[in-house]
Amino acid sequence: MPRKHAPAFTPEAASASVVAGQPHNLPVLQAKMKRDPEGYEDELRQLHRHFESSVFLFRQQAALATTSASGGGGEVAKELGDLALFLAHVAPFYPDDLADLPDQIGGLLDTNARGLPPGLRTHLVQALILLVNRKIVDLEDTMELFMELQVIGDRAVKKLAFSHIVHSIRRMNQKHKNDTRNRKLQNILFKFLQAEEESRAKRAFTIVCDLHRRRVWFDERTTNAICDACFHPSSRIMIAAISFLLGYENAEQEDDSDASSSEDEADQNPQILLSKQDVYKANHKGTAASKKKKKAKLQRVIRSMKRQQRKSVDEAGSSYYSPLTYLKDAQGFAEKLFSRLQKCNERFEVRMMMLKVIARTIGLHHLVLLNFYPYLQRYVQPHQRDVTTLLAAAVQACHDMVPPDAVEPLFKQIVNQFVHDKSRPEAIAVGLNVVREICMRMPLMMNEDLLQDLVLYKKSHEKAVSIAARSLITLFREICPSLLVKKDRGRPVDPKARPKAFGEVTVASDVPGAELLDENISSEGEGSDDESDAFDSDDETTLPSAPPGTEENMEGSDANKLDANEDTEEEDEASDDDGTDEGQDNSDNDIDDIDEELDDDSDMDADTDMSDEDEDDEELKESINGSEDEGSDHDEDSDEGEKSNGSGSKVQKRKLSDYIGELNAADASLRALKRLAGAKKAQVSSDETGKILSDEDFKRIKELKAKKEAKLALAQHGLIKGVDTKSATFKMPSSDQLSRKRVDPLQLEAHVRRKMSKEERLAMVKAGREDRGAYVARAAVKQKKTGGLSNKQKQHRKRMPLAATRAKAARSRQEKKQLRKRSGNQFRGRKAWK
Repeated sequence: MPRKHAPAFTPEAASASVVAGQPHNLPVLQAKMKRDPEGYEDELRQLHRHFESSVFLFRQQAALATTSASGGGGEVAKELGDLALFLAHVAPFYPDDLADLPDQIGGLLDTNARGLPPGLRTHLVQALILLVNRKIVDLEDTMELFMELQVIGDRAVKKLAFSHIVHSIRRMNQKHKNDTRNRKLQNILFKFLQAEEESRAKRAFTIVCDLHRRRVWFDERTTNAICDACFHPSSRIMIAAISFLLGYENAEQEDDSDASSSEDEADQNPQILLSKQDVYKANHKGTAASKKKKKAKLQRVIRSMKRQQRKSVDEAGSSYYSPLTYLKDAQGFAEKLFSRLQKCNERFEVRMMMLKVIARTIGLHHLVLLNFYPYLQRYVQPHQRDVTTLLAAAVQACHDMVPPDAVEPLFKQIVNQFVHDKSRPEAIAVGLNVVREICMRMPLMMNEDLLQDLVLYKKSHEKAVSIAARSLITLFREICPSLLVKKDRGRPVDPKARPKAFGEVTVASDVPGAELLDENISSEGEGSDDESDAFDSDDETTLPSAPPGTEENMEGSDANKLDANEDTEEEDEASDDDGTDEGQDNSDNDIDDIDEELDDDSDMDADTDMSDEDEDDEELKESINGSEDEGSDHDEDSDEGEKSNGSGSKVQKRKLSDYIGELNAADASLRALKRLAGAKKAQVSSDETGKILSDEDFKRIKELKAKKEAKLALAQHGLIKGVDTKSATFKMPSSDQLSRKRVDPLQLEAHVRRKMSKEERLAMVKAGREDRGAYVARAAVKQKKTGGLSNKQKQHRKRMPLAATRAKAARSRQEKKQLRKRSGNQFRGRKAWK
C-alpha cells in the first residue's frame, strides 16, 4: 500500500481547530478513552483536527526563514510530538476516525525527516512503531521508511529503527515461519544490500547478519545474500561480509576449546563406561603411590573416553555450520572472489581474509581451482608475514579431488623452504606439521625417499621438531606403512594398506557397525569370551566373530614360526658354545610353550570337529589327528625329560628337527580353521544382506560403539587386558571430517618455544611477585615470633632427672680436676737467664 502524504490545510481549517487547542491532560484523557471509547469521540475528533492543524503550521514555519522558524518551532514541535504519541496510543479504539494517521506520520517523516527537530523526530518514530506493533499498519509498508531513517544521521533514531525491525521480524517468526511475509521483507532488504550506496547497504547488511545470527532467517536465500555481499563495490561492505563468514570459524574454535576445557573436569558422563573393579582398585588397593598412579590413569581414561564419544557424536550428526556450506554456486563464488583477490589493492590483512575464505570454500565443497595453488606458492617463505595463516589456508584448500600434479610444486616449495638443516627449528617444526596435514588429505603427494628424509628429524634435540617427525611416522603407519623403513613401521594394523588412487571412491556395501550386533548376540549366547569358543558353530544362522587380532595372528603364523625357528637356532648355538644348563632350561621352556599351543589348537579343532561335517572338516580331522599323536609323543618325551632332570642325570637337548612336524601340523590346523571361519562368515553375510535394521538396532549400534571405544580407551591406558589396542592408537579421519574441520594456524606451530622479549620477561617476574610479600630474613622472622616457645626451647628448659644431675656434676668435677692437673705441667717457654 503506497504511503499518502498529509493533506494540505487551509487557514480556515486551522482557525476552526483552535477550539481543540484547549489545554488537556493527555495521559488522563488517554486512560478515559481506553475505558470508554464511545463517550469521548468528540474530544478525539477535536484533538485529531488540532493535530492536523499543528502539522500544517509546522510545515508553514519550516517554509519560512531560519530566524523566524527558530522562534516558535520549539513549542509547535513539542505539541505536535505529544499529540502524535497520544493518537497512536488510542488508535486501536478508533480505527475509522484515525485510519489516515499512519499516512500522516509517515508522510511527515518521509518528506521532512532531516529538517525535523531531534525530539519531534524521535516522538514521531515512536508513534509509528507503536502503530506497527498494534498491527494498524504492516511492517512491509514501513520497512523502506525505517531503512531511510537509519541514514539521516540521528543516532537515537537509527538505534530505534534498527531494533524495531529486528524485534518485529523475530516476533513474527517466533511461533512459526511466515514465508510469504519473510520473502517480502527479504526482497526489500536485499534490494538495499545490492545497491551501490554504501550507507544503506551497510545498514541492510547489519540487519540481515543479525537476523541470521539469531537463527531467524537461517535459510539458503539469506546465506547466499550474505555471501554475495563479498562482491559489493564498497570495500567496507566486502570486509564486513568476509569477517562475518570467518566469524563462524572462530566461533567453532571457541566451542572446541570450551569442550576440551570441560574434559578436564572429573565429572563422569552417564554414557562413559568404567569398570567398578578399576575404580575400586584405584581407590582402595595398593600403596599410596600406586593408588595415586591408578587415579591419574582413571582421569586420563575419562578424558580420553569423553573425546572419543564426542567424536562419535560428531560423526553421527555434526552440528557444524558455516554460511559457506549452503552456497548455490560454490565454484562461481570461489572463482569470482579469487579474481577480485588478484586485482584488488587492499591492505595485507584484507587479502589474507579473502585468501582464507577462498581456501575454506575449496575445502568444504571439494572444488578444483588450479590457479589458487601457484598464487599461494609466491608467498610461501619462512620470513613471510603471517606465514602460518597462509599455510593453514593452503592445507584447507587440499582435498582428494585435486590432481596431485597441481599441488606438487607448492608441496615441494614448502619442504625446500622450511625443512632443511640450515633452517631454524621453529620453521622445521611448522614445515613438518604442514606436510603431515597435506599428506593426511592427499597421501599421494609423498614418496618413499622424501618420507625417509623427513623421518630422520625424529632424532632432533628440539622437542617440536621430534614431535612433528614422529606424528608423520604415525600417520604413514596407518595409511601406507610400506613407505617407511622396517624399524619405523612398528606393528601396523594393516601392513598392506595403501592410499587410494586419484579419483578412487570407496562405496559402502553395508551399514557401518552392523557387525557389532552379531558380536553382541554371540557374546550373550556364549556367556564367555574364551578364544576356544570363538569358532563354536552350534547356532547355524549366526557365527560369532573371532576376537580382535585372531585373523592377524593366523596370517602371521608363518612369520611367527620363522621367528621361533631363528630363536631356537640361536639358543642351540649358544648352548653348544657354553655347555651350561641355562640353554637346556630355555629349550625346555620353549618346548612346553609349544606343547601348550598344540594342546589349545587340538582342543579348538576338536570342538569344530564335533559340529561340522564338511570337506574342510575332514582335512581338519586329519591335521588334528596328526597333531594329537605328535603332541602325545612330545608330552611323553617332555615327561621323561622332567623325570631325568629330577634324578640328576644329564639329558640331551632337543633340536628343531625333533618337533618341526608338530609346527607344521599346527600350521595346517590354523589354515583349516581360517578357511572354515571365512566360509561361515561369507554365508552369514549373504544371509543377512536383505535384513532391515530398526531404530532400536541403530540405537544399539551406537551404544555398542561407545562401549567398544570405552574398552579401547581403558586398554590403551593399561587398565584392562585382552583387547587389541593397535587400532586405538590413531584413527584416520574421513574426507568429510577433514573438510569440515578448520585448520588452526596455532596448531601448526605447536610445542614451539618462542624466545620472550625483555618486556615479557619483566612482566612474568612482576606477576610472580604479586602474591609474595617483601623479603625478610629468617632470623628476623624468628625474633618476631609470637605465640610462645618452640619445642627446642622447651626441651632446653626441661628439668633433668636426679641421676642425670648427679652424673653431670660428677662429670664437671672430673673435667675441672683434669684441667688443674694439666695446668701445672704446662711448658711456659725457655727461661732467658739460663
